[in-house]
Amino acid sequence: MEKVVVICGPTASGKTALGVELAKRIDGEVVSADSMQIYKEMTIGTAKPVPSEMQGIPHHLIDFVSPNERYSVADFKRDSENVISDIINRGKVPIVVGGTGLYIDSLIYGIEFPDVEYDEEYRDELMKVADTDEGLNNLYKKALEIDKEAMEKISPNDKKRIIRILEIYKATGMTKTELEVKSRENGPAFDYKVFAINMDRERLYERINLRVDLMIQNGLIEEVQDLLRKYNSFPTAMQGLRI
Repeated sequence: MEKVVVICGPTASGKTALGVELAKRIDGEVVSADSMQIYKEMTIGTAKPVPSEMQGIPHHLIDFVSPNERYSVADFKRDSENVISDIINRGKVPIVVGGTGLYIDSLIYGIEFPDVEYDEEYRDELMKVADTDEGLNNLYKKALEIDKEAMEKISPNDKKRIIRILEIYKATGMTKTELEVKSRENGPAFDYKVFAINMDRERLYERINLRVDLMIQNGLIEEVQDLLRKYNSFPTAMQGLRI
């Protein structure tokens, strides 16, 4: 089984720089596993690497999805495995770099996400309930009854993930936990070697604060305003900016 390097870690921990430096030394190419950097026109807010940071190293799965398109974990797994295979076939070393845990998990654990057709009316209904007094709390209790194991990792205030539990059950008749167990049956497609960056929390927070200040200086507010003017809907793109 072909080996693939994975570099993961929290925001602003230096994953991009490390991935580039490693790629220069072992003749590698970077495969981004960032769920927000996939979107076009969202450069500043997603800390998308610029050409000077890439230093000539090819970067894949960056800047290729329109902000008004839906892009799922299943889409990422399919696209990333295709890119990884191509890199290996050309005699290069794939280096997966990212901070989106679900994206990384889909690869290293071989999780197969079913192509679920979600009911938009049901989602709208849940969103309306969640916005009423005690509505979100009631949805949380309902989700807890359906999938207690999955809900152990979900906050009672996490509207998006609570609704996801309910949507999955309605669409498939199975819980998220049941689907995940079933999805791991085939295992990973490659031999992933995972390296996680660990950094002192105080230093990490300083780096994050500095990054946000630089984003504002470089035009983050204007970038978001342009996106809001240009697009009417953002199925998943604006989740990273909490808009």
